[in-house]
Amino acid sequence: MKIVVGIKQVPETTNVKINEKTKNIDRRGISGVINQYDRHALEAAFDIKAKTGAEVIVMTMGPDDFVVSLQEALALGADSAILLSDRAFAGADTLATGYVLSEAIKKIGDVDLVLLGQQSVDADTGQMGPIVSEFLDMSQVTYASKLDVDGDTLRIKRYLETVEQDVIAKLPVLVTVTDQANEPKYVNVVEIAKSFEKSVITWHASDLNLDDDRVGQAGSPSVVRSISSPEAVAKDNHKLADNPQDAADELVRILKDKNILVEDK
Repeated sequence: MKIVVGIKQVPETTNVKINEKTKNIDRRGISGVINQYDRHALEAAFDIKAKTGAEVIVMTMGPDDFVVSLQEALALGADSAILLSDRAFAGADTLATGYVLSEAIKKIGDVDLVLLGQQSVDADTGQMGPIVSEFLDMSQVTYASKLDVDGDTLRIKRYLETVEQDVIAKLPVLVTVTDQANEPKYVNVVEIAKSFEKSVITWHASDLNLDDDRVGQAGSPSVVRSISSPEAVAKDNHKLADNPQDAADELVRILKDKNILVEDK
């Protein structure tokens, strides 16, 4: 069984800057970490590997310094890692990124399961899984909270607010994983040292069967016109009475005055 896990390196800070010209995140000088949801996808792959002996291949697209996240994934237990890195990929939106990822998965060949986190913490679109599955013409199940492989069948549990679903899918299939699926492990120094025995493979645009018009900015129909930070708005504060009963009475009166609480007549 062959599993590909797509991960994304995201800024290790909330204090990010936007490049005024490209309207993209300026990652210069900002260290990166594996997207939190992708950690759950990795852990799900490792759970399946422990039960079935599956091969786990981790993949990401980005500049050369994204190799740090791939090295961490290797330390966690991935068998191999692929970095998709080329200046031609710069400025890609989710569609262009999904196209490159899908072509890389096709190059690997005979992939039974593709796992991704449900979304990235920097963009929060949740689009990557559906886009990649469409390009691969592969069945997809999103927001998986539990996965269990039984032969060529994948049993998936989904928790959708008040609804719980049990889904049975035949391999090959693409699944996006939620943060309810498991508790990700973190690496220790010994595992990191061992990970350097495994090399990270780098694929450039020329290594893949790509249409130049569908990668990078040329293949990105999404256009960011402007970006602005929300203005801080000071709000009035009102201290309620110290006595709990008086405070409750005062709160009820305020809510009624604002027509937030309406008394039944």
